[in-house]
Amino acid sequence: MKFPEHVVHRRYCGCRTFMDGASTAIKFVRDRGLDHAVEREKNLRPLLNVKNLIKSEPSKSLPISLISQHKDSLKIPSRPIEFIRKYPSVFQEFLPGGIGIHPHIKLTPEVLDIDAEEHLVYQSYSYKRLVADRLLKLLMISRMNKIPISILDILKWDLGLPQNYLKTLVPDFPDYFRLVGSDDSGQLELVCWSNELAVSVLEKKTMGGGSGYSKGMPIAFPVKFSNGFEMDKKVKKWWDDWQKLPYVSPYENALHVSPKTDESDKWTASILHEILNLFVAKKAGRDDVLCVGEYLGIRSRFKTVLLHHPHIFYLSSKTGTYTVVLKEAYKRGLLIESNPLMNIRNRYIHLMHTVKEHGKGLSIPSGSNKEKKATSRASKKEAGADGDDSEEENNGVSDVLAGSESEDGDSNDEEGGYEGSRRGARETVAVSRRKTNKRKNVGLKAQLRDGEDEKAMGKYNGVTKTKIPPNGSRNVHQKSQQRSSNLQQRSRRSLPE
Repeated sequence: MKFPEHVVHRRYCGCRTFMDGASTAIKFVRDRGLDHAVEREKNLRPLLNVKNLIKSEPSKSLPISLISQHKDSLKIPSRPIEFIRKYPSVFQEFLPGGIGIHPHIKLTPEVLDIDAEEHLVYQSYSYKRLVADRLLKLLMISRMNKIPISILDILKWDLGLPQNYLKTLVPDFPDYFRLVGSDDSGQLELVCWSNELAVSVLEKKTMGGGSGYSKGMPIAFPVKFSNGFEMDKKVKKWWDDWQKLPYVSPYENALHVSPKTDESDKWTASILHEILNLFVAKKAGRDDVLCVGEYLGIRSRFKTVLLHHPHIFYLSSKTGTYTVVLKEAYKRGLLIESNPLMNIRNRYIHLMHTVKEHGKGLSIPSGSNKEKKATSRASKKEAGADGDDSEEENNGVSDVLAGSESEDGDSNDEEGGYEGSRRGARETVAVSRRKTNKRKNVGLKAQLRDGEDEKAMGKYNGVTKTKIPPNGSRNVHQKSQQRSSNLQQRSRRSLPE
């Protein structure tokens, strides 16, 4: 193995540490955009796990009982049958041979089309090279330039690795890495160090800016403060001095630095920053991040960085578990950097929230609270309240994000799905019918009340009004009276005097 030549061991004489009590001055502020970015991918991973399991079967279908047996390994959050029926645009339930004992599940043509495109992405050489570079950079960051396969399996989703990457990806890059040991308990080992790839994202951006950067110079981390975030003056002073400290590359070994110094804190932040940049979604579960930190021997330092720098690393709890998000990688809840695999995952998310009704695709928002808001807006439009459209245009994405903010602890929201949207539509129709009937009843009561008032007024004035029949029957009545008078006159003339 060729060892890196640029790994240096700096000796810092300063012992400046994060001020006492400063951590209490940094308060957590919720970021709705990043919460939405985390929440919109909820249930995507177990859905794709079920999809891959069904696709691996020769018959391309599975009984629901078999899916229930693998519930834990598939990470299905609820009852498998409820989870399957929640996404009718992805899974089809049928009874094989007309026997109604065990229902089977198969994939819809729409999800099979996306799966075929996903397979093409994994098979393309450009994407394989991109994933191989990520693995190589992660190996150069890790200690002893080795990573256990068990840790790579945990990070497989975040790194964008194919399912059988040990057989389809690792053998294609023998100059990068090699497998040592078995597939289950082995390790992925670095073969050759790459000085070209041993450059962090922050170093590359600084070099591209033409500032004449050289190793050891200060680099300021890009930060994004959430709305409502406030910083104490002392913390602000500490933060400005922290940004001016020398930048230690994550590909350099600085374990000799005391873990309770600001220099070590900034080096740890550079490692976490670089690792999150290696992930396709620029985010990962906190437990997965701490698992990597434990292997690197800096688990406690990772926790300290997450506590001290919420303006760099955001910690979201929208899915019931904590997720670490790189704030600079998102804008208004959307990932800034385009990635072919993330484009495929976004198509899966769109299909998840599309229901089939009478053979047509109908896109609905995720979450019953959003459905209720959409239903209420529709009813207001019918009543003549057209101001909601302008308000929605002014608020932009914040309206959608506000809906996700109010869904904490509502376990039935995600299980509502398609049935919740149809229930909301039925409630809207019922409300409109009740309003129409109410208007009719009010009109009839008003007519009756007017007739009674007229009758009362006639009696009060001593005049009895003749009822006027509708549809011109007054003329018919007058003609009949004229005929009767004429007959009386004729009868009088015919009588003898």
